[in-house]
Amino acid sequence: MTSPDETSTDEHGHDAAASGTGFYGRRKGKPLRALQAQHLEQDLPRLQIDLATLGEAPLAALFPVPVSAVRLEIGFGGGEHLLAEAARHPGIGHIGAEAFVNGVAKATTGIVEAGLANVRLYGDDVVPLLDALPAGSLERIDLLYPDPWPKRRHWKRRFVRPDNIDRFARLLAPGGHFCFATDVEGYAAWTLRHLIADARFEWTARVADDWRRPFAGWPGTRYEAKALREGRTPGYYEFRRI
Repeated sequence: MTSPDETSTDEHGHDAAASGTGFYGRRKGKPLRALQAQHLEQDLPRLQIDLATLGEAPLAALFPVPVSAVRLEIGFGGGEHLLAEAARHPGIGHIGAEAFVNGVAKATTGIVEAGLANVRLYGDDVVPLLDALPAGSLERIDLLYPDPWPKRRHWKRRFVRPDNIDRFARLLAPGGHFCFATDVEGYAAWTLRHLIADARFEWTARVADDWRRPFAGWPGTRYEAKALREGRTPGYYEFRRI
């Protein structure tokens, strides 16, 4: 997954966490393949969410097919999980946010090739999107393998922090879920500490296997595969909005 909190400063040199932004990495990597560039130019405009129009109609109206609920994935990387979930749940709308152009191009290509009508994309820093979405409009928020910022002086850059937890609480409908995955023990402990202390959320795990096992229907991702190859154990943490 491409992290939504990948570097330290914004384009003006301000600290990202202090300024309330959520992504600070490269916006583009290696040159796009010809087909990806074509889909990005031709198909992204119809898939891309326009913040200026949010709130003018129910969120479900973003999708050309009927959807009973809407989910958001933050930092979807290459879109493996996003597209798998959209295919598995055609009656649910899926919004994917990713600021890395290569990831957006790959996901756009995958959406078109799979003929998925229940996916919309946001190819920029996710924080403005979080602030523009209607309150209580989401059934689930996924944050999978974000940058852990392991050095203590960088912890303020972690995406799981009080201001973003407030955003999650505002956006999730009662009974909605925040799903978090990481292979970094310190980030898991950090997230648990923040969410367990928040009266608006309840950790759903009752036994250890509840967080050791992947989420239902989990397709796996390249980041998970890398973690397993390198001997790290992923954890899957689910919190219910009370």
